[in-house]
Amino acid sequence: MRLSDYLDKGVSLGRDAPCLTIGETTRSYGQVYDDTVTIASALQHTGIDAGDRVAVLSANDPLALTCVFGVSRAGAVWCPINPRNEADENRQLFELFGCRFLFFQSAFADLVARIRDQLPQLEWLVCLDGEVPGALSYDRWLADHGSGSVVDRRPADGLCIIAGTGGTTGRPKGVRLTEENMLTSTASALMSYPFGDRPQYLALAPLTHSAGVLTFPILSLGGHVVVMPAPDIGKFLSLIEQHGITHAFLPPTVIYGILDHPDLDGTNLSSLRCLWYGAAPMSPTRLEEALKRIGPVLGQLFGQTEAPNMIATLAPADHFHSDGSIATERLSSAGKPTPLTTVAIMNDEGVLLDRCERGEIVVRGPLVMQGYHDNLEATAEAGTHGWHHTGDIGYLDDEGYLYVVDRAKDMIITGGFNVYSAEVEQALLAHPSVKECAVVGLPDDKWGERVTAAVLLRPGRETSGEELIAFVRNRIGSMKTPKQIQIWTDLPRSKVGKVLKTEVRSIMTLSSSSSSKGSTP
Repeated sequence: MRLSDYLDKGVSLGRDAPCLTIGETTRSYGQVYDDTVTIASALQHTGIDAGDRVAVLSANDPLALTCVFGVSRAGAVWCPINPRNEADENRQLFELFGCRFLFFQSAFADLVARIRDQLPQLEWLVCLDGEVPGALSYDRWLADHGSGSVVDRRPADGLCIIAGTGGTTGRPKGVRLTEENMLTSTASALMSYPFGDRPQYLALAPLTHSAGVLTFPILSLGGHVVVMPAPDIGKFLSLIEQHGITHAFLPPTVIYGILDHPDLDGTNLSSLRCLWYGAAPMSPTRLEEALKRIGPVLGQLFGQTEAPNMIATLAPADHFHSDGSIATERLSSAGKPTPLTTVAIMNDEGVLLDRCERGEIVVRGPLVMQGYHDNLEATAEAGTHGWHHTGDIGYLDDEGYLYVVDRAKDMIITGGFNVYSAEVEQALLAHPSVKECAVVGLPDDKWGERVTAAVLLRPGRETSGEELIAFVRNRIGSMKTPKQIQIWTDLPRSKVGKVLKTEVRSIMTLSSSSSSKGSTP
């Protein structure tokens, strides 16, 4: 099933229904379908063949998403490019993917200009929203090439997406995702969550990541996708009321922002059926607050680029006991494995572990990627022992719920004991003054590594490192408690907003101060 088939299914439910909206502009299913046919025709007329890679570099925009379906209809492979990446990282991705064609917004013209001369294989550049030197405008390109018919083509191996891994630990890798992978992700979403007829989806998070993949089940049901071009929590809340939004996806940090926003309690959220959260661990304390103030609609997604979104899910009902009380003991869980994906826990020798034993989370099934693009060594390493290795440490409890306790590379060994940084972070996040934190291990002559934390405080709150150390000690014991806590004004982040613990560790290592007060450079 091609990506364009999800749109076509929505078209079959009514061409006149609203499909994509931004601001006051709405395109119907029929209009979006016709646009994708014209885009596909123009791509084929310019020489794009089955399996050729076409990149899209854009902020959230309905036209950029329309181009994705046009790329699929032409039989080409969509390469989502994160506009937050630095120029050199995007150059590496273009080079790795072998992109021949690029759709981009004029806001990123400078970035494109800096790397264009280093990419001889990039033959076509089309600007979606204006005239840019060295590129064709979208309207001119369609006028010149978009009047022919579309030949039904698709890559022989079913490849439909090559997605970059981000490159925070070296040269980025390209994840090869097939039609079967995306069908599995979409089917798993439809089986695991309540949708109803014609869901209304609000896209605030980047469409280049999970928020984009979640449009596929929405469109297949004839749903309406409302696109936000830039994050704005106040606007997000008002759009829920305006459009009767039923579904949205947000990272935990944005949900924290909603909980702290003055408009939350005055906003009518009764239309919401599912507010997905994922991409990073969420504080159980703040999740419990969200369930009370936003409603019983929170649903967790656990996945990664190599197995998109649907390794495990914690559906809204799973956040509660049968008597309606909040299942506080379950709020730190990633949920249960989805029906089409098998999840297990493995030790370093490749032995599968019993329930409640901790090891690496491994998965297999049709959700798992085809492999890393032009990287057989990394593909083989990720698939050791016949399972895809996620790099996450976790366990399955007696009820089958999956718990992610840490990234393998973030585990701290102190005094011969394993300390999971995520567990320490959750203890810190339970303090009412803590907004975010990052826990790392620093070299220590006595302990091997000492547990250390950088903390951001919530607006208007004050506390000290000593107070936080005492708070954490009372919750999880002295062995896991940070020896040092610094209160920072910000945390270093990747282009997708994830905290970069390597940089946190480097900053702390360079700091000669052992006080509990500090600030980022």
